[in-house]
Amino acid sequence: VQLQASGGGSVQAGGSLRLSCVVSGITFGVNYMAWYRQTPGNKREWVAGITRTGSENYAEVVKGRFTISRDNAKSTVYLQMKNLKTEDTAVYYCKAGSGAPEYWGQGTLVTVSS
Repeated sequence: VQLQASGGGSVQAGGSLRLSCVVSGITFGVNYMAWYRQTPGNKREWVAGITRTGSENYAEVVKGRFTISRDNAKSTVYLQMKNLKTEDTAVYYCKAGSGAPEYWGQGTLVTVSS
């Protein structure tokens, strides 16, 4: 199983980025997918999730700014991030599954400067 996250980078506050996570080795369409993020010294926090049928939910701190989506044909989950804030700076991880088993990608760094 492999989850390959990409799309991170450096952006100024107010800017946008789109993260992608390509999944292989599992049946993508049956899995709950989610994005998490982590900053040094802190626990990994859940950012957004999407069910296999496309139902989305978001952490309050990103609601209205981030949009999660999925393309089952491409086995890819996306995180569109708009109006980025400096506090959004973190390593972002994608996850497949909502319990045992679950799989994690390697993370992609997002840096938002003021």
